[in-house]
Amino acid sequence: MLTTYRRILARPGTALFSATGLVARLPISMVGLGIVLLVEDASGSYGVAGAVSAAHLLANAFFAILQGRLIDRVGQSRVLPVVITVWGVALSLLMWSVGSDWPILVTYALAALAGASLPSVGTCVRARWSHATREPDELQTAFALEAVADEAVFITGPILVTVLATAVHPVAGLTTALVTGVLGTYAFAAQRRTEPPTHRRPEPGVDRPRIPWGTLVPLTVVSTALGLLFGAAEVATVAFAEERGAKAYAGVLLALWAAGSLIAGVLTGAVTWRRGPEVRLRWGSRAMTVAMIPLFFIDSMVLMGGVLFVAGFAIAPTLISTMSLSEKVLPPSRLTEGMAFLQTGLVAGVAPGAALAGVVIDTQGASAAYLVPVAGGLLALLAAQTIRTTVVPVVVTRD
Repeated sequence: MLTTYRRILARPGTALFSATGLVARLPISMVGLGIVLLVEDASGSYGVAGAVSAAHLLANAFFAILQGRLIDRVGQSRVLPVVITVWGVALSLLMWSVGSDWPILVTYALAALAGASLPSVGTCVRARWSHATREPDELQTAFALEAVADEAVFITGPILVTVLATAVHPVAGLTTALVTGVLGTYAFAAQRRTEPPTHRRPEPGVDRPRIPWGTLVPLTVVSTALGLLFGAAEVATVAFAEERGAKAYAGVLLALWAAGSLIAGVLTGAVTWRRGPEVRLRWGSRAMTVAMIPLFFIDSMVLMGGVLFVAGFAIAPTLISTMSLSEKVLPPSRLTEGMAFLQTGLVAGVAPGAALAGVVIDTQGASAAYLVPVAGGLLALLAAQTIRTTVVPVVVTRD
């Protein structure tokens, strides 16, 4: 297993861009929950807190595709420093607006601006891996490594932001996310030797490589459904812990969920699979759906932690299959843009998932909110059944 990972990390520059990309991704797991904790502390409403967080997430989802297209054409080293600077300023003003009791519409606007400017560093890291190696087995291992990095982020982030926001100060968690995101992204973007080449707009008379929509659209729906599942489960788990007088341990429950996924991701990257990513995606979607069902019936914090840990084993293999399939069908010149659709779907699902779970929590309680992730899993399962792999189109010249 170690040999498998050591082989890809021995390539020049790969270990460094993967490590700095890990740090730069910390805000992904911290900002949404941090906004919920900050706004709920100030307003006393999970509904308002979820709505502000949703504004951030939806704006991030909408602009991720535009950012991906710009990065493919201009380059990571030019785009990332600019957008992360805008994000840092917007997030700082958001925290100030909540603490200074500014009009709520200003807070919504700042949340949207911060979301729109937050770069998808994970997509950029995977694009670098696709440039560093074209061997299918090595690329599968690299994507597994990044899935493990994602889970490490989702283990560390929720615990960190929850502890800081509840034990130190409501803005402490978001401030930490701001520092790690800005510094990590600057360090990642500075590594120009491993940056993928840019792809300028095609010359007149040359068709732009087409995105295989027959595969990408169902993959985006799967990602959206998984995002709905993640967003709803996260908010429901925070409320579940609070109902039992243990709100500070909500991050621990979410970390156990991510820990199960991390272990599964490590194992996935060490195995040479005989089945293609589309088959593994269907099985992963089934497993995630089934894993969410027992959460509705659980009343114990300890039992919830154990079930979430087991349920996490379905996450990383499903996400790895999604990314592997997208890399398999997307043309290189539109790889970042195409993968941004999946990121957009994932983030776009988190927002309504969190908001819907918040509404259910306010009316029916936390346990009932776990039915929302079940619905998300079913949607992902249905969309996965429609996926058909298509051939990557080539650039042709018009006569």
